[in-house]
Amino acid sequence: MFEKLAERSLNALGWEIDNHWPLDLEQCVMIAAPHTSNWDALYARLALKALGVNVRITIKDSYMKLPFGPFVRAMGGIGINRAPKRAGEQRPSMVQVMSDLFKTHPKLVMLVTPEGTRSRQEHWKTGFYHIAVNAGVPIALAYMDYAKQKTGVGKIIYPSGDMQQDMREIMQFYAQISPKFPQDFSVDQRYL
Repeated sequence: MFEKLAERSLNALGWEIDNHWPLDLEQCVMIAAPHTSNWDALYARLALKALGVNVRITIKDSYMKLPFGPFVRAMGGIGINRAPKRAGEQRPSMVQVMSDLFKTHPKLVMLVTPEGTRSRQEHWKTGFYHIAVNAGVPIALAYMDYAKQKTGVGKIIYPSGDMQQDMREIMQFYAQISPKFPQDFSVDQRYL
């Protein structure tokens, strides 16, 4: 019911849904780009709901407690705690902690925004790639193309281990997408 409502809402707003989502895909890291406007979150959420994709976001575990906890969980939040498990151990990296989530969540679509901000960034954060490789999961490319008024999942990338090649393929995909504010978007220039 919610899927149809989300699809109709997008259609009423003049948007078309791009569905390259494999029905059997249960785990992946999902990139959401370009991210130049607060409207991106609305269109992305509606498109993913219409596709039946239950995305999760990671957040510092302190936000999982009252008063914010119930709201954060309802929005798909998963708490992250990077404190060492035992005294004297090193603090684990964010990539390791996020990769480990795939071991404990058999159905996990982890949404990340590699630009890290709505401002223009010519160097994306590449943690999403390392998480996918460490966890052995694919990378889904979600997008919002304002010129075509099309949103959804455009492609699935299975990391080869050759980061240069894989990132070049990802950047070539996003280079063809029109954001709401083009002056605020850039693909990662290191991989073009």
